[in-house]
Amino acid sequence: MKIKLKDAADFVGGVVIGNPELEISNIAKIEEAKEGDLTFLYLPAYEKYLETTKASAVIISPEFKKTRTDISYIEVKNPNVAFQKIINTFLKPNLNLIGIDSTASIHPTAKIGKNVAIGKNVVISENCEIGDNTIIFHNTVIMDNVKIGSNTLIYPNVTIRENCVVGNNVIIHSNTCIGSDGFGYVLNDRGEYEKVPQIGNVVIEDDVEIGSNVSIDRAALGSTLIKKGVKIDNLVQVAHNVVIGEHTAIAAQAGISGSTKIGKHCMIAGQSGFVGHIEIADGTIIGAQAGVSKSIKKPGKYRGSPAEEMSTQLRLEAHVRNLPSYLERIKKLEEKIASLESKILELTEKKGN
Repeated sequence: MKIKLKDAADFVGGVVIGNPELEISNIAKIEEAKEGDLTFLYLPAYEKYLETTKASAVIISPEFKKTRTDISYIEVKNPNVAFQKIINTFLKPNLNLIGIDSTASIHPTAKIGKNVAIGKNVVISENCEIGDNTIIFHNTVIMDNVKIGSNTLIYPNVTIRENCVVGNNVIIHSNTCIGSDGFGYVLNDRGEYEKVPQIGNVVIEDDVEIGSNVSIDRAALGSTLIKKGVKIDNLVQVAHNVVIGEHTAIAAQAGISGSTKIGKHCMIAGQSGFVGHIEIADGTIIGAQAGVSKSIKKPGKYRGSPAEEMSTQLRLEAHVRNLPSYLERIKKLEEKIASLESKILELTEKKGN
């Protein structure tokens, strides 16, 4: 990367404070940056590093004081967004996979688009379709009748089961399985579990990113649906017939049970869990380790297990923390009541005499 500070500022719509001709050769974290690096500051917690950073330039918001004159600044409204934009444009990783490797097994009926790259030991099965400019890394297995769009990136060891659909500009990280069987069984007369055939598929729309070791189960009937722009972190379980709305983000180790519908623009924190057959309103935020046991119809912030609206749950949490003091107060009240009862009984007996 070689870029002048004024060019970087123009690219992100910022204003240079300092030397516009300064040449930047790398991007780094503010606490680790060296001379020639560009860094950014957008959280107050990192402001302390501004006085000690060795970066040559900082992308910074207007509200932070530019106390140092030995470095230059790009002042921009949203430094985080600007920084990511520069990374995506000037430091995009070179994946070094070109063409189709000789070890790949591609069925004669498969349709492969233009400029597709396919790595070692990839299996592309009967009647598959792969769009233009898609990259499929080593040891990935794509089963029958799968359709994958253009400009999609699939990292090593991914499995995409039969009849599934993956859109354009999708990223799927290593060891993820798309279209595994849903967890469907019925008890027979002998008390034994019999498998319910899972004959649906998974549909992943455009601009979705799926982390590593994610399992997205195929529908029993119809489709498990991951809508446009959804972002799924590592180690997430999405069960059969789940629908996840547009531009919802799900953090690591979350689990969503069958036939649950998550709205659009939701945020789901790590290790949260959802029972099946419920609906979550658009714009809902679910806190870490929350247990969602019923539908949420009103957008808001929810946490706890069972999940409650944030203010309610915080009050409940405060009461739980105060249980020892409550117990002591109750004990003293009981002693006072016992003392009063004893005195009343004594007075009653005196009157009776």
